[in-house]
Amino acid sequence: MSFQQGLSGLNAASRNLDVIGNNVANANTVGAKSSRAEFADVYATSLYGAGGSGFNGIGVTVADVTQQFTQGDISTTNSALDMAINGRGFFRMSNDGELTYTRNGQFQLDKDGYIVNAQGGRLTGFPADANGVVNIGVPTELRLQTGDVAPRATDAGAIGANLDAGATAPTTPFSLADASSYNGATSLAVYDSQGAAHTVAVYFRKVSDNNWDVYAAADGTQLGAGALGSFSFGADGRLAAASPTSVTVNVPVPAAVGGNLPVPIDLSRLTQFGSAFSVSELSQTGYAAGRLTGFSVASDGTVLSRYTNGQTLAQGRVVLVNFTNPQGLQSLGGNQWAETADSGVPMAGSPGAGSLGVIQSGALEQSNVDLTAELVNMITAQRVYQANAQTIRTQDQIMQTIVNLR
Repeated sequence: MSFQQGLSGLNAASRNLDVIGNNVANANTVGAKSSRAEFADVYATSLYGAGGSGFNGIGVTVADVTQQFTQGDISTTNSALDMAINGRGFFRMSNDGELTYTRNGQFQLDKDGYIVNAQGGRLTGFPADANGVVNIGVPTELRLQTGDVAPRATDAGAIGANLDAGATAPTTPFSLADASSYNGATSLAVYDSQGAAHTVAVYFRKVSDNNWDVYAAADGTQLGAGALGSFSFGADGRLAAASPTSVTVNVPVPAAVGGNLPVPIDLSRLTQFGSAFSVSELSQTGYAAGRLTGFSVASDGTVLSRYTNGQTLAQGRVVLVNFTNPQGLQSLGGNQWAETADSGVPMAGSPGAGSLGVIQSGALEQSNVDLTAELVNMITAQRVYQANAQTIRTQDQIMQTIVNLR
């Protein structure tokens, strides 16, 4: 039996060295997971199926080689489409319709705008519509639009400001050219349907205690013959209940884009406190046409495109997939795994939801191989191999002694 025991030990130690060698070879492979050889002892059953303490074991076998899906270190890169998963989950890849899963986040755009890995697999996720609204549903192959973003006409604006309660009401008629005829002013750019910018200036003129008029101009020309609205404030410095909360400015634009651009401006956040005039909010909904400058990925997996007009637009959201038993996945090579009956069904969701990890953009998850530990394991496996070889040698010497008996 000693030959069989020693031979099984040699085979098991050899497979262990194979596993260790594979780990060491993939120490620099992005997203690679280390493996572990798991051993089991072997005992022969008796003729009648009953064992006993008097039976010796007949060696060892490698029961399984399992992968260890622990978190690897995360390092930063210079590519915005590089992604690292911090936590549980896998990227879901489509390879001509065949689904695979990976932790390797080295991605780039192909000529058609799809996010792909080195093997040509396409990253999947939830698509977004033309307005940047992500549609949570069935994951599809993510395709990014690399063209210009069309302009959007301004259809609303908002101004938040404090009007000085202690200001003196002007006595001269209102005039754009006379700064003494009003108590404060601010401006914001609005855009027509072709993306051309127009400057709207809003002027605040005190009429009497707690009462103010609002005037406006577009591109240096006063809008209307007088005030566009009158606002009243209560003793607490906030707009009175009977006061309007907005004005509408009708911006003259070329006839080719309509001739008139009505823009309602929300003034509900105006206050009249005893401090100097100040502006706390300026916003409007339009923008000019913009050229693509780059991409970024948020921690929830949303892929954002950035444009020269300062806008960002969501183009989709990367999905992550988790399994009840990741060790049941089948390794396909190329940092890819496939679903099996042992792994359980894939559970897809947005990064950060439930037990899924978050995504770090411009970063990669390194291999989780502990090189120091592997080198120590290699020494141990080598000694085990030598020890088993020694048992075979000793048994051979005993057999030789018996053969040489006279």
